Amino acid sequence: MHPVRKQRLYLVLFIALFSSIAIGLVVYALRGNINLFYPPADVAAGMAPVGQPIRVGGMVLEDSLQRSADSLAIRFKLTDYQESVAVVYEGILPDLFAEGQGAVASGVLNDEGVLEASEILAKHDENYMPPEVTHALESSGYDEKGKAR
Repeated sequence: MHPVRKQRLYLVLFIALFSSIAIGLVVYALRGNINLFYPPADVAAGMAPVGQPIRVGGMVLEDSLQRSADSLAIRFKLTDYQESVAVVYEGILPDLFAEGQGAVASGVLNDEGVLEASEILAKHDENYMPPEVTHALESSGYDEKGKAR
């Protein structure tokens, strides 16, 4: 083989190899950061993965809020008015978090079907509803007040 062709072949192989490695590393890094949204009905139906980061959104169920007396731990349920999902969170809640309000919880679903949340997001005013929560409520046939449409 001619030395110039041999050098070009090595260059092409070098570029192809390192491009493949770079693409593989990027895909691997992005795969770990995907955080999918599930409405409570899908979680209750077993469609949400156990042990992987997910987001669950809906309305905080009335009379479901349970605060720990000696820590920042809190338990509540998120509902889309078809099903509800228990959520456990330890930390400071957003100011606008309340029963009957829309919220999105990010965390990991455990084997018992309880979401162990690492972050809680609440809607920021009385007119705004997170798009995922709005879509989940609309698909269940209810509005944010829990009234059938």
